[in-house]
Amino acid sequence: MKVAFATQDQQRVDAHFGWAKHLAVYEVTAESCAFVEDFAFGDNLAEDGDEDKLAPKLAAIGDCAIVYVGAIGGSAAARVVAAGIHPVKVTGPDSISDILSRLQEVLKGTPPPWLRKALLKGQEKRFDFEEEDQVQS
Repeated sequence: MKVAFATQDQQRVDAHFGWAKHLAVYEVTAESCAFVEDFAFGDNLAEDGDEDKLAPKLAAIGDCAIVYVGAIGGSAAARVVAAGIHPVKVTGPDSISDILSRLQEVLKGTPPPWLRKALLKGQEKRFDFEEEDQVQS
């Protein structure tokens, strides 16, 4: 799955989603993680109420399942969730590499329901009718 990080320095999650100068994207599995792309945004980002600044960010991370942020406003969070992306707020500046390591450990075990749902992003929904028949028998 692809995971995005709101960052000013490309090393830590240290940015408000709307004000982030960068969104760093990684491909993450239980076994590996790889840097995919850094989306850089201009300096004119700190204007409250400027919803247009969110459109390019949402387009950049549209195929991501999760975005880690230092903070996110209510309307931005609603738009992120509507795009099928799960926002995760970190409590303080946290190293992207540390978050990736922790995420991989969770993926090796039994991920919580929200993460299992995020893992399905972009996959075609399927139903296992054989399994359903066995349960009802």
